[in-house]
Amino acid sequence: MRTAYFDCSSGIAGNMIIGALLDAGLDPAYLKKELNKLRVSHYTLRITRKNKLAGTYFDVALKSKEPQRNLKGILKIISASRLSKDVKELSSRIFKRLAQAEAKVHGITVNKVHFHEVGAIDAIVDIVGACIGLEKLGIEQVVCSPIPFGTGRIKHAHGLLPIPAPATAELLKGVPIYQLDVKGELTTPTGAAIITTITDRFGLAPRLELEASGSGQGSKKYPGLPNTFRIHIGEALDLSATDAVVQIEANIDDMAPGSFNQVIKELMKAGALDAYMIQVMMKKQRQALQLVALCRPEDRHLIITRIFELTTTFGVRVFLVPREKLARHFKTVKTKYGQARVKIGSLGSRRVTVAPEFEDYKRLARKHNVPIQQVYKEIKRCL
Repeated sequence: MRTAYFDCSSGIAGNMIIGALLDAGLDPAYLKKELNKLRVSHYTLRITRKNKLAGTYFDVALKSKEPQRNLKGILKIISASRLSKDVKELSSRIFKRLAQAEAKVHGITVNKVHFHEVGAIDAIVDIVGACIGLEKLGIEQVVCSPIPFGTGRIKHAHGLLPIPAPATAELLKGVPIYQLDVKGELTTPTGAAIITTITDRFGLAPRLELEASGSGQGSKKYPGLPNTFRIHIGEALDLSATDAVVQIEANIDDMAPGSFNQVIKELMKAGALDAYMIQVMMKKQRQALQLVALCRPEDRHLIITRIFELTTTFGVRVFLVPREKLARHFKTVKTKYGQARVKIGSLGSRRVTVAPEFEDYKRLARKHNVPIQQVYKEIKRCL
């Protein structure tokens, strides 16, 4: 899988992403040709490169004052363009995410968001241009480093605001962040909107057969910190996807075994990825059941609270557990019993696991009053 690793060690902004993509091999002429499909004027592009280490600097220069735009107007521009379907879809998602963040921090609806950060030509060019570059360079997966932010305050229509800006902080929820002792806005709302929409996972760089690297230069100067953003592109050598989940355990010997069915149902309803019981032998030859729940890190406190509420345990054990998993997607197949979903797991481009959805073939078996394994075999036959 062709993968890009985004190194945000000194921050990220929309123009820096495009600069890095250009530095990594995106043809400037192609970028300009595709951006012209937006049919938006009043701007020129500046692409400069001082030296290899500094990378490529990309900027949008306005020819005249532009009108304010809201999300609806921007989406209309993108939809009416002759850009590819994928570029339209991704850039629209990024703009929606950015507008939703601004709406939330301002306490208004998305349709009432009118602000130059989103409506400006440079934001449109930065977001759509980044999507054009990702498509042209064949990026199928994005992995990103943790996101830094600086210190101090920035000027805003509402006065001086602390860094990170409210919209940036909203966009970075659920993302690993850290602060650098640098005065300035290292990560912009546009950069945050792009990276949090396109990234598949955050963390260390994956194993890559490196094909290209590029640096995007920023316009700011920070003491002891180069204002550059780097991208590394190559074929992923780790074919399975990786992430981490929280595993929560408790040994329980003073509850009726039959009550655990409801415990598991409630934990799944609360957001657990999985929950199950294991029979264990404790000290003094006491038989017990071990409750195990898996959840996303951000759901940890909710799941622990529900375990305390639903069971008699006085404590739980908590582990952060790395996972490796197949890339997966669903496919619907037609059988003589009806339609059923099938989960397909892949290692890179190779399909290795096919699993009909249990609830689907159980439903079809009941509907036609046939053995469940008969429906299962029919689904596998129709693949």
